[in-house]
Amino acid sequence: MASAARSSWSSSGLAGDEVAEFVAALRDLARARLAEVDRVVQDYFVARDALEPISREELVERASRGNVVILDVRPTEEFVAGHIPGALSVPLDQLDAALSRLPKRARVVAYCRGSYCVLAPQAVQRLRAKGFKARRLVDGMPEWRLAGLPVVVGEE
Repeated sequence: MASAARSSWSSSGLAGDEVAEFVAALRDLARARLAEVDRVVQDYFVARDALEPISREELVERASRGNVVILDVRPTEEFVAGHIPGALSVPLDQLDAALSRLPKRARVVAYCRGSYCVLAPQAVQRLRAKGFKARRLVDGMPEWRLAGLPVVVGEE
């Protein structure tokens, strides 16, 4: 039976030189793109670690002591679908208008969609430029949920 399957595979043309060339080209393209993605990650995200990412554990601890303002900088619809308890919904495009409502001496932690989301790092840069002590959550809402941490649904 295995030999029948093998001959079927060969006779279908799937094992021909053109397919092998295609697979090799696809592999080379993937390797080149992955290297490019790695460079972007290094340049954009690792360089932004100067923004001192904060772990979920540290955020939970600080939130329990009440000495942190948590900003969810995702779009409002995503905030309503689920957010960290106590977080304020401040979509990135509304951050500048919301700055006057934040206590200047507050320690702020911004989060968004995850490790590769650019919203939180951009928010932290803007907040720091305005004199706030701001950091970003090391990851985001998906990882928060997966860790089994509490999530609030709705506009609360």
